[in-house]
Amino acid sequence: MKIATVEAIPLEIPFSHGGKPFGWGGQAWTRLSILLVRVETENGLVGYGEAFSYACRRAVQAAVEDMIAPLAIGCDAGDIVALNQRLQRELHLQGRHGLTIFALSGLDIALWDIAGKAAGLPLHRLLGAAGGKLLPGYASLYRYRDAEIVAERCQAATRQGYRWIKLHEIAEAEVAAAREVLGNDVPIMVDTNCPWTPAQARRHALAFKPYGIHWLEEPIFPPEDFASLARLQKETGVPLAAGENACTSFDFQKMFSAGAVTYAQPSVTKVGGISEFLKVAALARTHGVEIMPHCPYFGPGFPASLQLGAVLPEGALIERLYVDLEARLYGDLIDAEDGNFRVPDGPGLGVEPDADVIERYRIRDA
Repeated sequence: MKIATVEAIPLEIPFSHGGKPFGWGGQAWTRLSILLVRVETENGLVGYGEAFSYACRRAVQAAVEDMIAPLAIGCDAGDIVALNQRLQRELHLQGRHGLTIFALSGLDIALWDIAGKAAGLPLHRLLGAAGGKLLPGYASLYRYRDAEIVAERCQAATRQGYRWIKLHEIAEAEVAAAREVLGNDVPIMVDTNCPWTPAQARRHALAFKPYGIHWLEEPIFPPEDFASLARLQKETGVPLAAGENACTSFDFQKMFSAGAVTYAQPSVTKVGGISEFLKVAALARTHGVEIMPHCPYFGPGFPASLQLGAVLPEGALIERLYVDLEARLYGDLIDAEDGNFRVPDGPGLGVEPDADVIERYRIRDA
C-alpha cells in the first residue's frame, strides 16, 4: 500500500471570541488557519492530517509541498514510524523544530488515519484502548486583557458545562476575577505563552499562587530553558505545564530529565505527529509526568487528540479553544457534552472532515 499523493489544503475560517482584538504582527487574529494534509494511497484509501499553521500557513504549506511530499510519495503507507524517522533524518538540515516538524506532523497524522481505515478500527482501538470513551474537557479562553470580560466568559463556559477553565492572561487582576466568579470548585489553569524572564516568572507565579491555579503554563522565555522551569517549580511550589513548543521526543526527554514540569503538553500537529506523541507519552510515564494534550485546533488535530487521549491509561483533559467558528469541519464533535468530549468511533481518526466546508473555505491563491 504505497503513498500515491500528498496534498496540502489551506483553509481559513472566520471566528469570534467575545473580546478585544488580539493577534500577531500587528494584525488582529480573526480567522483560524487550518492546513489539511490529504494523503491518498495507490489503492484509494484517503487520510487527513493537520500541520500546525497559525500565523505561518503559507510557509508550512510550502514545507509540505516542497519537502515532505517528494520524499513520501511512493513509500509504504503502512510503515509509519519508520517513514517518520527517515524523513526526520533526511530533513534535519532544514531544522528539527518549527515548520519542518509541523509539516511532518500533518503527514504522520494522515497516515495513522489511513492505518485505522485499513484495519476498520478507530485509532484508539487500533492502539489497544477500549471504545465508548468520554474525555473531560476544558474551555481554553482567549486572551482578553480585561477582568470583566474574563469573568463573563468564565461564566459562559461553565453554563455550557465546562468544569475546568484555562486563561491566557498575564496579569493578576484577570486571574483574580476568574477565581472570584468561579468559586473554589472549578480548577483554573493559566497559560502565559512564554513572556517572562525567570525572575519575572517567579514574581508572577507567587502572585498567582493564592488563587489555587491548577498549573502555570509556559511562563519563561525561551521555552526550552528547562533548568529555569525546574527551579521555578521547585522554589514556588506552583505546578508547571509546558510542551506545545517542543518538537520530537528528544525535546521532552530533556524536559523530563530536568524535572521541569508536572504536566507535559505535546501538540500532535507540532511534535511530529501521532508517532512522536506516543513516544512522548511513554517517556512521561517513566518520569512520573502527566500528559495533557495541547489541542486548540479544529482540523484533524482535534479528533487525533481525542483518539490519543483515549489511549492514555492515566486519562487526560482535552483542550477546546473557546471561540465560535463560522463553519465546522467536524460538526458537533468539537462541542463538549456536560463538560465531556465524545471519542469518535469511526475508522481512523473516527470522523471525516466536511467536504462542503473544505470547498467553501479553501484558499485558492495560496
